Amino acid sequence: MYFPLLANIMVLLFTFCTAYADNAVHLDKKNLPMGCATCHYKANLKSGGGSVACITCHGAKQRKVLAHKMPKGAVVSRSDLKDIEAEFGKTFRHPTFDAPGRHSQNEILPEVDPKVLRHADCVDCHHPHFVTKENRFAGVKGKRVVNQTVAASREAEVCYRCHGDSVNLPGKYTNKRIEFSLNNPSFHPVEGEGRNSAVISLIRPYHEKKVAAADVSVISCSDCHGNDEINGPKGVHGSRFRYILKDNFDASDNISESPQAYALCYRCHSRTSILGNESFKYHSLHINGTSFSRMGTSCFTCHNSHGSTDYKYLIKFNRSVVSPNARALLKFVEKGTSKFSGECYLTCHGVEHNPKSY
Repeated sequence: MYFPLLANIMVLLFTFCTAYADNAVHLDKKNLPMGCATCHYKANLKSGGGSVACITCHGAKQRKVLAHKMPKGAVVSRSDLKDIEAEFGKTFRHPTFDAPGRHSQNEILPEVDPKVLRHADCVDCHHPHFVTKENRFAGVKGKRVVNQTVAASREAEVCYRCHGDSVNLPGKYTNKRIEFSLNNPSFHPVEGEGRNSAVISLIRPYHEKKVAAADVSVISCSDCHGNDEINGPKGVHGSRFRYILKDNFDASDNISESPQAYALCYRCHSRTSILGNESFKYHSLHINGTSFSRMGTSCFTCHNSHGSTDYKYLIKFNRSVVSPNARALLKFVEKGTSKFSGECYLTCHGVEHNPKSY
């Protein structure tokens, strides 16, 4: 007796939804001829089928053929849909299919319960009802204002849902929202333009402050994190490189400098400038080393690529390589931007800096 009522509700819902088809990709009949019923079908009325349903269309071509959980004729086999499922098979990826079934419609992000199992379902980053080609994060609730969580207006706010104020950040992971804060002495310009007015290694169009229309002075998380394949699906689904980076960034110690070792850094920063010691007279010495027995160390040894809550120039020492000196001091003292001078108090590779000045 409830079926006619349910059917009428579905018709009304579909009519309402299709009014927004010009903006919402999933409500465009060219994409989904059966509209809502494509995903909200049989047992999937509430959840839409979860991430497994997403890869029916956005996964391997064979999935479209075997789409038994979708109504007949609902799934369009389009050549322009890229295989996002394959990205989750890469070495470094969001754990969407490693930890299925953890997502809850009532969950709170950023997490307030340290016992909640971390996960990354498709709907944690994308709202299927609102997503568009122009705005992949449309409709996703990203930040709290007083006691409400409101829609994210920027990509970073979506990332902060899991990588910001969560009370159960795993292991040594840190709050990225704090690291990007405009109140820090230094930060990569995700929240706004940077504070350092003299980053002489920058490759144009990157610029400390936007002067010309073509200048890029603010970046996003996806400028560094994302698919390692240029022609592959866009997004932070998976990569061959650690931390789901677009290019290689070797954070190890005792390694050889090369264009590949720091390919990510060299996307924006001139390798010639860095090795030419234009901003720091010992840059080349640190990353090249002095001999085969004493090779170089990573940019990560002295810099945090997100931001530093303590020092200028993104300086934050990697404590697995750097330790306090004989006077129990571990710090950097900036002596003047115009001269690019400073002092380091620390011990690194057995060498005392007490201080080392430049």
